[in-house]
Amino acid sequence: QVQLVESGGGLVQPGGSLRLSCAASELSLDYYALSWFRQAPGKEREFVAAISGSYSTYYSNSVKGRFTISRDNAKNTVYLQMNSLKPEDTAVYYCAAKASDSVYLGVNYDYWGQGTQVTVSS
Repeated sequence: QVQLVESGGGLVQPGGSLRLSCAASELSLDYYALSWFRQAPGKEREFVAAISGSYSTYYSNSVKGRFTISRDNAKNTVYLQMNSLKPEDTAVYYCAAKASDSVYLGVNYDYWGQGTQVTVSS
């Protein structure tokens, strides 16, 4: 059964950093565009960052310059390095995969992870 499993979330102080990982099982990510989304309490799920199979990247304006998405196809894993974290970054973070040759910025992903909680608070 295909699974995307996120890890690396936790509690961090404002200005701190976290690195999220999303590992795939029973699925080769080589042919997938990958994205990170987040959902804060009482809010809609929102796009954070995306990366294509050719390593092109795209970011939401709210995280550009602070977050970096990357992928390691040999490890079948996508990462989200989050620096200069702010309280408004607090959310459950989800990874998603879409069979695509390019960066995918739609909503109809093939697979979703279960999410990992990130809390930014002093």
